[in-house]
Amino acid sequence: MTQRPAKMVPAKIINVLGATGSIGMSSLDLIAKYPDQFSVQILAAHNNADALADLAERFKPAHVVITGADGYEQLKSRLADSGVVIHQGMDALLDLLMLDCDLTINGISGVAGLLPSLKVLEQGGTCAIANKESLVAAGAILMDTCRKYGGTILPTDSEHNAIFQVWSKPHHHAIKDITLTASGGPFLHATKAEIAAATVGQALRHPNWQMGRKISIDSATMMNKGLEVIEACVLFDLPEHKVNVVVHPQSIIHGLVNYADGSMLAQLGPADMRVPLSYVLAWPDRLPWAEQSIDLTAIGALDFMGLDHERFPAVGLARQAWNMGGLAPAILNAANEVAVAAFLDQKIGFTDIIAAIDHALSDMPKVAMVSTASALSDISLDHILATDLETKIRISSWLEERR
Repeated sequence: MTQRPAKMVPAKIINVLGATGSIGMSSLDLIAKYPDQFSVQILAAHNNADALADLAERFKPAHVVITGADGYEQLKSRLADSGVVIHQGMDALLDLLMLDCDLTINGISGVAGLLPSLKVLEQGGTCAIANKESLVAAGAILMDTCRKYGGTILPTDSEHNAIFQVWSKPHHHAIKDITLTASGGPFLHATKAEIAAATVGQALRHPNWQMGRKISIDSATMMNKGLEVIEACVLFDLPEHKVNVVVHPQSIIHGLVNYADGSMLAQLGPADMRVPLSYVLAWPDRLPWAEQSIDLTAIGALDFMGLDHERFPAVGLARQAWNMGGLAPAILNAANEVAVAAFLDQKIGFTDIIAAIDHALSDMPKVAMVSTASALSDISLDHILATDLETKIRISSWLEERR
């Protein structure tokens, strides 16, 4: 009997935004393992021209974009004979995102990642969003755009990807609430005095995850988990009180869905972003990239504890901002971005980050307070971007005055 040849499946066309960051590099590590399954169309980065050129030489994308002000001429020189088309600026990236594509992975940090996600969704495309800040600041606009144009959002943060994997659509009515886990970061067992005296080096030293600088500081303050609470409310259409947080130092369980019948479904995996990224790359299938599974006998025990809100008030501030509604989440996020940048530049102390966020929410301009009372759907993209900029200027000045 003659055997039929295997049906050839065309390679998925992939865009990787924030290609030189931790999300981008982890994505490309997986893509490199399966060159017949994935084809890179766009690689984009903000300002790391050398690293971007290295990736372009290796993955041979059709287009390379550097969105920052510097590095374009350097890229042109490095890639002159490569056949790769080189672009500069966010507008150029947004134009390119109108090209047909199977999946765009958005690993851009901060609100800068908002417009690319919107552009992909406006084309009815599939966007793997690892950019939590845009979901926090403009979640309603992203979800409305997704529904309007028939796009798809794949949750890519490890915790939200975990929920996505164990969320039962046929039984969504029976879902009671969800639980996000937090490692506790580098200061889980630190005293308030030790936290107040924390250095940049100490705050960047996460016990489990290898991440970018901004998200590492967010993990140290626990604002990362606060942002994730808001992100979960947006992605899964849940009220804030149905999004629980529990400290789990081993970072083995990443998310749990609690059902009304007492069942609790959890996703387990190593502290490696390639796990959720492999899921979105292969979705709705799975990518058999992992050589070994977790050895539960080697781990021995999994620990869980409640969050100490006195030492880590960030999650409470995020819940407060979400319940205030309107522009408050955008203000929370903007204040955090500018304060984290100031801390990394060693211009402020570690606890000044939370002080800046608290001040931003407590001293919102009248225009923001009016909009906060409005429905989320009534707030425009321009208003969110203007509020983001205004908050960053206002909080930068406030921090400067405190020095």
